[in-house]
Amino acid sequence: MRNPIQSTLITVTLGLAMAASASAADKKVLLLAGKPSHGPRQHEHNAGCLLLGRLLNTVPGIKAVVNTNGWPSDKSVFDGVDAVFIYCDGGAGHMAVQEDRLQVISSLLKKGVGFGCCHYAVEVLKEKGGNEWLEGMGGYFEINWSVNPHWDADFKTIPKHAITDGVNPFKIRDEWYFHMRFQEGMKGVTPILSAVAPLETMSRKDGAHEGNPAVRQAVTNGEPQHVMWTYERPNGGRGFGFTGGHFHDNWGQEDFRRVVLNAIVWIAKGDIPPGGVKTVVTKDDLEQNLDPKQVRKPTPKPPQLPKAAN
Repeated sequence: MRNPIQSTLITVTLGLAMAASASAADKKVLLLAGKPSHGPRQHEHNAGCLLLGRLLNTVPGIKAVVNTNGWPSDKSVFDGVDAVFIYCDGGAGHMAVQEDRLQVISSLLKKGVGFGCCHYAVEVLKEKGGNEWLEGMGGYFEINWSVNPHWDADFKTIPKHAITDGVNPFKIRDEWYFHMRFQEGMKGVTPILSAVAPLETMSRKDGAHEGNPAVRQAVTNGEPQHVMWTYERPNGGRGFGFTGGHFHDNWGQEDFRRVVLNAIVWIAKGDIPPGGVKTVVTKDDLEQNLDPKQVRKPTPKPPQLPKAAN
């Protein structure tokens, strides 16, 4: 049985026939999944990437490779890659900001390699990763500026863009981060999924992830918050950020799933099929490759001491 913490490289194919027909002209997409995190069916980086990788390999001209359980131990996995997609925990512990890994990312970006991040992976430190994330995908979660509440985002209008082909308006609950730090003047950035955050998203006190005067004013003003965006870099490279993905079962929602699959194909400069990437995901599919996790028990309340006698 595979050690769930050990980094593992997996070429996700539909079978030997598909593997044999892979062409040198195929766009190579590398999906990097972080180590297990959070409770069951939350932050399922491995299961999520393996599912997305399998679905991407139904797209003609795309070859998806998934590295599970952390940063690849073998750097050769990046050879010939057309796009990198990261789904992992972020902040100071983000796997891509450790050791010399930002240099690896920067090198890929300079070559025009596509770059995309999902959920917590959009968060890096301003002083360690912030510039690279701005360069790679045009925006990121900046601590003390961006926020991470759980809310029902209602995407009433879907803009016209290559990655929105076949995507219909939808509403879904997730830990949708918003108030991102974007490129100055939104240069090169195109909002994809935007919704007005309800006032209850500001119910927490100010904090590194909870709130600040700027975001409170934006929510009070009813300003649409961009939770997914694309970025076209000056050197021709492409990127995108997607802040959803906290709940694994959301991958079962067709529009939620399609816009991400379309985006991954787009940053690799592959051909998005007419009507977008059409896939079917069953309940059984969502049960595959889940990390072994224990249900978190609520913190027990301290016992009440007997009252002193009068």
